[in-house]
Amino acid sequence: MTPDELSYTADHEWLRLNDSGNAVFGITDYAQDSLGDIVYVALPAIGAELKAGTSCGEVESTKSVSDLFVPIDGTVVAINSELEASPELVNSSPYAQGWLVELEPDAPQQIDDLLSSTDYNAIIDQA
Repeated sequence: MTPDELSYTADHEWLRLNDSGNAVFGITDYAQDSLGDIVYVALPAIGAELKAGTSCGEVESTKSVSDLFVPIDGTVVAINSELEASPELVNSSPYAQGWLVELEPDAPQQIDDLLSSTDYNAIIDQA
């Protein structure tokens, strides 16, 4: 399940622009399914300046701990605080209630370098 309106990374993050022009991202359905039951999510601090491709947190499951990678450069303006009490939202609703971080993009054109749903599906089909 990879919604067409989102952009993706090869590291299994999704990203969308919201109405204010900020970028919201999380992990894909494929990633959450591979990880298993999510039990803890460590997210960056609000105000943190993040660079594309760097780790900004962790997603811990009953199987493993995985780094969360930043899809584009930007400043954290919000995190999904609901995940502190309910990390399982990443499993049940990875593209909606399970979002992770909202960034104010430094260079919104970086989104053009991300994968389409078709290209992302080609990657996971080979996995």
